[in-house]
Amino acid sequence: MTERRTVLITGAGTGIGAACARMYAEEDARLVLVGRRREPLEQVARDTGGLILVGDAACPDTWDGFIRQIREHYGRLDVLLACAGGHGLGSATQTSPATWADALRSNLDSAFYSARACLPLLQASAGNIVLIGSIASLAAGPEVCGYTTAKHALLGLNRSLARDYGPHGVRVNAVCPGWVHTPMADAEMLPLMDAYGETLPQAYARVCTDVPLRRAAQPEEIAKVCRFLASGDASIMTGATVVADGGSSIVDVPTLAFAHLETRHE
Repeated sequence: MTERRTVLITGAGTGIGAACARMYAEEDARLVLVGRRREPLEQVARDTGGLILVGDAACPDTWDGFIRQIREHYGRLDVLLACAGGHGLGSATQTSPATWADALRSNLDSAFYSARACLPLLQASAGNIVLIGSIASLAAGPEVCGYTTAKHALLGLNRSLARDYGPHGVRVNAVCPGWVHTPMADAEMLPLMDAYGETLPQAYARVCTDVPLRRAAQPEEIAKVCRFLASGDASIMTGATVVADGGSSIVDVPTLAFAHLETRHE
């Protein structure tokens, strides 16, 4: 009989992390739900069960207690899904030292300290790490200097972990979503909604105008990509960056003017 896998998810209270929790719960995985706010974690746990660990994944001191509880409750760990993240708004001259530090802490430090703490357990189980990046890991949006820098660095972390721990049986991969219907993305739509008098769905349609699939992802779609990377079906993949953005990153930006010209003539 195959032993149930134990899956730890940071940022498990909302968005992609919550979708991952619900998906793995359907597969009877044993869950560890990590986040800074208890209430969202408890809401997810009502649907999924699992061990709730409240704390900041970007704080190294937090992880000693977390790992001790995981060992006591489950005795093993098979998958780490590093979904915790945050903002990093502003151009370089608009970014204060505190905003810069917070962008790196929430988007990069959270993944690094999560992985560092979990690696001994993952080596014992020949487990998997999946890091949640962004298309901001590949290209720069306007005035998101901290976020873009941190998400680019996350791919360096992905490759370094894969290089060092592949010989120990641990696979590490990254997923780079585009727009996803999450509370954080909803908040990013507010300036467009205010500027153009649009509803939330209309704002999402606007930001997806030049996305080949013409829509944002649902969190469950990104969760399925994470599940694939952490499964035996991806057994030869490590250090990979899987882009799940509806085709955003394949668009040749300098030719968009021609596409818009064609649209106007239709």
